[in-house]
Amino acid sequence: MKKYPRYTLRVSNEVLFKLAFISDFYGRSKNREIEYVLRKHISDFEKKYGVIPVPERFLEKDTID
Repeated sequence: MKKYPRYTLRVSNEVLFKLAFISDFYGRSKNREIEYVLRKHISDFEKKYGVIPVPERFLEKDTID
């Protein structure tokens, strides 16, 4: 299992409720829905402005478990 860094997100109750509704609609967890939305936003940004270079230390390494 990969360990991902944690990030605390503060949102209103209304936004959290709507996020739960949408994630349930698509059969995803709230965390996966947030990740999906962030990846889509990043992809859209990079299509418009170019690829964001990521330093080597932030790239995931292939590991054999």
